[in-house]
Amino acid sequence: MQVQLTNRQQHILWATVRHYIATAEPVGSKALVEEYKLRVSPATIRNAMGVLEKAGLLYQPHTSAGRVPSDSGYRIYVNDLISPSDVSTRQVEQVLHDLRKWEDWSLEALLHGAAQILATVSGCITLITMPQTNTTTLRHLQLVLVDPGRVMVIVVTDDYETQSALMQLPSVEDTQPDPEVVERELQILSNFLNSQLRGRSLAELAVLDWTQLDREFQSYGDFLKSFLADLTRRNKPTATTQIMVRGVSEVLRQPEFSQLQQVQTIIHLLEEEQDQLLPLIFEEPEVGKRRVTIRIGSENPLEPIRSCTLISSTYRRGAVPVGSVGVLGPTRMDYETAIAVVEAAADYLSQALS
Repeated sequence: MQVQLTNRQQHILWATVRHYIATAEPVGSKALVEEYKLRVSPATIRNAMGVLEKAGLLYQPHTSAGRVPSDSGYRIYVNDLISPSDVSTRQVEQVLHDLRKWEDWSLEALLHGAAQILATVSGCITLITMPQTNTTTLRHLQLVLVDPGRVMVIVVTDDYETQSALMQLPSVEDTQPDPEVVERELQILSNFLNSQLRGRSLAELAVLDWTQLDREFQSYGDFLKSFLADLTRRNKPTATTQIMVRGVSEVLRQPEFSQLQQVQTIIHLLEEEQDQLLPLIFEEPEVGKRRVTIRIGSENPLEPIRSCTLISSTYRRGAVPVGSVGVLGPTRMDYETAIAVVEAAADYLSQALS
C-alpha cells in the first residue's frame, strides 16, 4: 500500500527510526524533541506519530509505551529517507584495499578476511558465497506463438537441457494482433536474442542491452525480461555452494535475540540449512533500482529470520554474477552503514576477481 506522508511526518518517521536503532527503546515525543531539536511541540509530534501508527508505520508494544517502527516503517525509511553512508563506504574500501596487499593469500583466505571485516564494521552476521566456476551457457532460444495471446519460450542449454515457459503477450487496447505478423516478429526477435545470447552464461541474461531492440519490438521487452529473470533464478548456484558465516557472536548480543529458542533456529539455519538461505542472498536486484536486495522482517520467506533484515548483493567476474555477499541482523540495524558495506564489498570482490 502506497502511503503519502507530509514532509513533517517523514521527518518524524526518520527521527523515530534513528532513535530506536540507537536505543532499542520505544520512542516518545519528548525524546525526539530533546534528541533532534525539532521545532514543534511534543503534542504536534504525538499527533504525527498517531498518524504514522494508523498508517501501519509505527506501533506501540504496550499501551503506555512510546512507538516502535514496523516493517513497513523501516521499508519507507530505507526506500525514501536515507542514503548509504559515504563514511562507511570509504572505511570498508580502505580496509579491504589493505587486505589485498597480502599477495600470497588464496582467494578463500581473501573471502574469509572480507567476511570478518564486514562483520566488524556492520555489527551484523556476514554471509559470503564462494565464486561459482561452472556456468551453464545458452545454445538456442526460440519464441513460438501457441495462441493469439500466449507465447512459449524454449531455451536449450549447452548440455542440451531444454527449459520452456508460457508467457502472456503484452495486450494492446482495441486491437487484435494479426497472428502472421506476430509470428514474423517473434522469429525476428528470436534471431536477435540468439545473436546476443548464444554461448553466454545464463547469469548474463539479465544484462542484455534492450536498447538495441527496434522500436516495434519494445513491447515484448517486459515479458522477455520477466522470463529471463525467472530462468536466471532457476539456474542459481546449487545447494553445495558454501556460505561463509562471520559475526554471529556479535549480533546475537542484541536484545532482539534474547530468547534462546530464536537464537537456536537462526544458528540451525546458518549451519544446517544453507540451501534454503542461498537463493535469497544470490538474488539480483531489480534493474534500475538499488544495487542491493533488502528484505525486511516479514518480507523474508524463511521463518527463522522474519524478525531480521537481510541485505545482499552479487559480485561478478566481468559481467557475470558468480557469488554473493550479504549481512543479516535485526530489523533495528544501521541501514545506512549496512547498505554501504555490502555495496563496497561486492565492488571489491568483483575487482579482486578481475
